[in-house]
Amino acid sequence: MDRTGDASPTAHSPAFEILGVALRLGLTSFGGPIAHLGYFQQEYVIRRRWLDAESFADLVALCQFLPGPASSQVGIAIGMRRGGLAGAIAAWLGFTLPSAVALVVFAYAVRGTSFIPAQLLHGLIVAAVAVVAQAVWTMAQRLAPDRPRGTIAVVAAMVALLWPVAAAQPLIIAAAGLVGWRLLPRDDAPARDSQAKGVRLVAWGRRPAILSLAAFFALLIVLPLLRQAVHAQSIALFDSFYRVGALVFGGGHVVLPLLQREVVPAGWVSQSQFLAGYGAAQAVPGPLFTFAAYLGAVMRRPPNGWAGAALATVAIFLPSFLLVAGIMPFWDTLRRRGDIQSALRGINAAVVGLLLAALYQPVWMGAIHSATDVVLALLAFTLLVLWKRPPWLAVLATAALSWLLSLHG
Repeated sequence: MDRTGDASPTAHSPAFEILGVALRLGLTSFGGPIAHLGYFQQEYVIRRRWLDAESFADLVALCQFLPGPASSQVGIAIGMRRGGLAGAIAAWLGFTLPSAVALVVFAYAVRGTSFIPAQLLHGLIVAAVAVVAQAVWTMAQRLAPDRPRGTIAVVAAMVALLWPVAAAQPLIIAAAGLVGWRLLPRDDAPARDSQAKGVRLVAWGRRPAILSLAAFFALLIVLPLLRQAVHAQSIALFDSFYRVGALVFGGGHVVLPLLQREVVPAGWVSQSQFLAGYGAAQAVPGPLFTFAAYLGAVMRRPPNGWAGAALATVAIFLPSFLLVAGIMPFWDTLRRRGDIQSALRGINAAVVGLLLAALYQPVWMGAIHSATDVVLALLAFTLLVLWKRPPWLAVLATAALSWLLSLHG
């Protein structure tokens, strides 16, 4: 395969290719869920062209509506389109495994501090500013190129900044969809699925989709009943983490208080252990939901260690799998209708606005604290946009320079 991914399909399973790409993203995607979407857009849309910008924005908008980790759900959806169920598992495993393993190792460590130098970690976070800025720039050119959609994007950013609550995001997307449906021109041409020739999409039927949705709701009902009837720690652990993954909206840091209520009052994890793991979770790439791996490993009662980590991680991500698998076939059908495409044009413009708002808060505000940070962010942005270097190179260069500057500061 060449650099853009435009080669014809190979004989081997696409799941292995998806696993390799997702693993690289899992090792280099610092900066939280918004930054993750920037990395995904660069890798899956621009570099490999597994789907076009409109399809990517549609998936982002869909996953913003769903409970759970939005960036992980976007990765799962892309993997499912590319390689079916095996592709979805490969995309999730590759993106999740690096941070989960790192946090389990930390749980076993005697010391309560991160192994990554603070200034090196700060450089990684600063690089995420450039990644998100590039995503906003490229997506705005494609998804908000005219006055009506540009206005929707700006208004969405303004509302998101002035109303910084988890419920605002889906409401902004819904309002933008209504505006697009009523005011933007309709196009009855079929929605495209990819820019690249030779990219095969794997169909996911409605029957397995319905079964997935049924399993999602059934587990929400059955697991608490089973927990009360059996009184097994493994079932209690799975129920707690599954419920958190199924009911948390907003993802990222929103999941932390819910996890704290499940594990600390019950005596599974001490408050100091919880806070130490939260600090370590900031030092690793990939989804913050892998904090569940640390909690499963550090628990006082078995299953703990690697077994507890695996059980907790599967439980908290399983709702995302079931929801994405249950909704994707219906979403792909709906998005081909002319009126739905008009609504999606408004939604996609709002997604640009939401990314623009996130570029300021939390990405910029959490990373930029000095003129040196601005210089580092500009360096990473220049490498990405002007020199067309891959994100991992810009991230590593920025982190290394940040660390070197701290040694001579």
